[in-house]
Amino acid sequence: MSKLIKEKRVRAQGIEINEESIHRCVSIGLSVFQEDIDTGLSDYADNSFDYVILNQTFQQVKNPSFVLREALRVSKKTIVGFPNFLYISSRLQMFFGGKVPVSPSLPYEWYDTPNLHFFSIANFKEYCKKEKIQIEKEIFISKNKKVRFLPNIFGEVGLFLLSK
Repeated sequence: MSKLIKEKRVRAQGIEINEESIHRCVSIGLSVFQEDIDTGLSDYADNSFDYVILNQTFQQVKNPSFVLREALRVSKKTIVGFPNFLYISSRLQMFFGGKVPVSPSLPYEWYDTPNLHFFSIANFKEYCKKEKIQIEKEIFISKNKKVRFLPNIFGEVGLFLLSK
């Protein structure tokens, strides 16, 4: 959020549940409200924002369908970014190592991960189609480079621009 404000001169407001994280944000001048996104965004009217960004959080919420519907309700467009749990490195770690993968995009051990939902780029695209959510743009990244070939295998992270 800080980078968007400084580089793109946007007006931004964050939602965070962790009190320590809120204090850190406020100490550097960010506007952050303490709320649990899992309970919805009922304090906000329809189309209150141009964009809602759910970056590296979608896999951590209890009810992703509800959270995404709320984000799409309060914004004109929603950006969702998440780690691809079927990235090739993860597949190889599971196949050859027999363990839950640990990588830069999945840095947690199985016992301390905040991730509640393990899904792939293909899962997310299928979900959007089923729910009639418009994917306006999609970008897949691995090692800070765009992935164009077989993103469900070679994309470490998926980023999607969505609308109703």
